[in-house]
Amino acid sequence: MNIAADMDMAAINAASEQDVLLKIEYAFPILRQKVLSECSDEQFTDILKQINDLKLLGRIEEIVIQSIEYYIRQHVAPDFWSNFSSTTNEQHGFECFKNAVDGLYSSLIEFLPMLKRLEQLVQSKESDGSFYGENNILGQFKLIVKATLLSQLALNHEIIIEHFYRIAFNVFCNTDTSPQDDSIGSHSLCKGCNREIDDCQCQAIVYIFHETNRKLIELELLERLVGNVLTSLINIRIESHVNKACESSFDVSQLTFLENWLETVVMSWLTRIYSGGSSKSPSLSSKTRETINKFKYKLSHFLYETYTRTRIDQLFNIIIEYPESQPAIEDLRVGLERTDLRKTLVESLQDALKTRLLHPGVNTPDILTAYIAAIKALRQLDPTGVLLETVTQPVKQYLRSREDTVRCVVSGLLDDSPSDLADELVKGESLQLEESSVDEEDEDWEKWMPDPVDADPSKSSQRRVSDIISMLVNVYGSQDLFVNEYRTLLADRLLSQLNYHTEREIRHLELLKRRFGENQLHYCEVMLKDVYDSKRIDGNIQSDSSYCVEAHLFPTSALILSAQFWPPFKEEWKLELPKAVQDQLAKYMKAFEALKGNRTLCWKPHLGNVNLEIELKDRKLNMNVTPIHATIIIHFQNKNEWTIDELSEAMHVPATVLRRKITFWVSQGVLKEISSDKFLLQEESATKNRSTAEIVEEEEVESAMASASDQREEELQVFWSYIVGMLTNLDSMPLERIHQMLKMFASQGPGAVECGLPELRHFLDKKVREHQLLFSGGLYKLPKS
Repeated sequence: MNIAADMDMAAINAASEQDVLLKIEYAFPILRQKVLSECSDEQFTDILKQINDLKLLGRIEEIVIQSIEYYIRQHVAPDFWSNFSSTTNEQHGFECFKNAVDGLYSSLIEFLPMLKRLEQLVQSKESDGSFYGENNILGQFKLIVKATLLSQLALNHEIIIEHFYRIAFNVFCNTDTSPQDDSIGSHSLCKGCNREIDDCQCQAIVYIFHETNRKLIELELLERLVGNVLTSLINIRIESHVNKACESSFDVSQLTFLENWLETVVMSWLTRIYSGGSSKSPSLSSKTRETINKFKYKLSHFLYETYTRTRIDQLFNIIIEYPESQPAIEDLRVGLERTDLRKTLVESLQDALKTRLLHPGVNTPDILTAYIAAIKALRQLDPTGVLLETVTQPVKQYLRSREDTVRCVVSGLLDDSPSDLADELVKGESLQLEESSVDEEDEDWEKWMPDPVDADPSKSSQRRVSDIISMLVNVYGSQDLFVNEYRTLLADRLLSQLNYHTEREIRHLELLKRRFGENQLHYCEVMLKDVYDSKRIDGNIQSDSSYCVEAHLFPTSALILSAQFWPPFKEEWKLELPKAVQDQLAKYMKAFEALKGNRTLCWKPHLGNVNLEIELKDRKLNMNVTPIHATIIIHFQNKNEWTIDELSEAMHVPATVLRRKITFWVSQGVLKEISSDKFLLQEESATKNRSTAEIVEEEEVESAMASASDQREEELQVFWSYIVGMLTNLDSMPLERIHQMLKMFASQGPGAVECGLPELRHFLDKKVREHQLLFSGGLYKLPKS
């Protein structure tokens, strides 16, 4: 009897539980795939009491939440993503996203009464259970919605979202812009929505934009659904705005304007997005404000990175325009401090220099101008000198390979017109070579800064050498080459002038002595003194009564040189001057011997200037020419027709040289080539109306002196025998060891030639190219015979 009674009681309880479950389905119609509530609050209270009596709360909560998740997965999420169809029409994409969010919000709002009842169900539980880590029912619901939607992402969802926010951003940026700027005919277009003014939709777009964002915020979907698209869209806008700002000249700083634009436009728009329409930051919650600040930090870094990369791409042009481009350099310096793009700058600028500067199509003076501008600009960009040292290394190597580099540098120093090198020379700083040590007592340790991590510690003191002239000298590692080139250039200038004026040369010499020292330029002082003495001696000869008594065909003056102090002359032929000229020079030499006693003159007949007056039948010509040109035309005074071979024999000049020189008179219309290597004097001009103003200038005067590089090459040959002896005994040696031994043995004693390490490397590399040396594994050795 007791057992039967227990079975009946269990059956009754099972029946009661089944009845309650049916009532729960009635209370939570989501179990029957409906969202509408079907029972009243009184009925739900009664059902809740029965659930408590049967202790089914935990099971019911689980069933309802799983049912909600299933319904959203099967119905709500597919309906939402069905709006994201592929389209290229921005307006259509805007409508699609707006409709998708509106539909999603409407669908999820219908769950609120059910969630409220579920919350009451949960609150009546004695235990604190949780689903998905959320105790709050609404939090669980939002988490389910977020996870379900993101698990069913549509393929083109970012395109539709981008259309929506691009239109909204364009409206926001152009709300205050006057529409009259884009008038077409009698109609005007709104810059915000690109519609005619009468049909402007900007206000409607702004309203839809704010409402859509508010709904996404309420559903906690804004960041996860829109964040990446917003970042991408804003990054594109930042790149476009930065590129537009950098298109202008480099003489205006752009960072302040860009930062202001980021704050007033981009961040203001983001604030409106995350606040659902409010433009005031204080009205935001602390969590939202933190999110916006993180966004701002990322966008600010991207702005600086984009701007810095753009300026790096333009850096070659910025350097060429320096110092006008100083604001752009300062912006780039700030950008490098806030980004990690030093390596990118070095690689980009070196590529630009090699492509646009370091090739045979660019003249050496232009390369030097760009190099000097780079020194100034990179010094401002990085005061430590690390960037300058790294970037300009290929420039220095290329300049060493050009034969006219030293001459161009020296010519720039002596230029009377305003130039960078001439200005540097006037500063009067002493020369600083890389091999010389820097006095640490002169350092301002209060302003000391450690070298960047990419610096070469072995060259720390060398980077303090910031003087431009010193850096140019250090390209070769020795000042001897520059001093010799100056001697050669000074000799050319003194020999080419028609007077004894040396005031300008003396001024340049005094400035150079402050740079290179008086001992290095002693020979140059003697050369200028020769000019002064020549003026005095010539005056004495011209006033000598015994010299003036004799009849002179033409006036004669001479520049008397101390041969041992002047640079060596080029190997020239012995020009045979006309007899009358030789007689006149002999009379001048006789007067000099009478004045100086035991000293005489050794003439250089191919050097000097001759003032000629040529009288032809229909014209007269006055011009200054070289002695060889004068000798050529004087021979046509007695004979109208000459061949090259005849002239070569009469003048003792090689036919190849004579053929080149005689073209000058042909270009002047004085001579005519009537047949191959046969020339005739033209008494009458072929062009009757030809004026003397149309006469072609004389060909460029060639230097009479051997170039400094040729002189230096000859001096360095002194070391060759030592190097051959070392390598014969020791088989192979590195560059540093060769240099050390040369300093020990070959550079001692008076008049010894010094050679720096870079210059020695250049000399040995030339021997390698000439197959007189072999270089392998960092070692030099003699080739096997």
